[in-house]
Amino acid sequence: MDDSKGVRLIARQALSPFDCDVSEATNGFNALFSMERTLPDLILLDVNMPIMGGLEMLAMLKSKPALQAIPVIMLASPADHPVSAQLAALGVNGTVMKPFTTDALVEKIRRVLDLKALPLPPPNHG
Repeated sequence: MDDSKGVRLIARQALSPFDCDVSEATNGFNALFSMERTLPDLILLDVNMPIMGGLEMLAMLKSKPALQAIPVIMLASPADHPVSAQLAALGVNGTVMKPFTTDALVEKIRRVLDLKALPLPPPNHG
């Protein structure tokens, strides 16, 4: 989840070749309720978000038994460096620095999740 539509679009594009469902949220408050219902396999979480920041969101995730085992990759900017120790203490599974490429994001996700490529469509013999 990220409040930036552009960042969410890049993440969606990065995951489009893979067999996975992508849900988006613009803030941690909305995302938390959604995650408790859907139990995602992975959470991409921006450090800086409105309403509930990424650090607060991560602490809440790790305090909920149903959500605490879900791997979390943080999306951070160089300005977020002061909170990197807190992120590590809360057990993030990785950090991707913004701006990032789709390849960099996929590489980081592959370290914590087995991404399966979508099956190729059958050849069109028309």
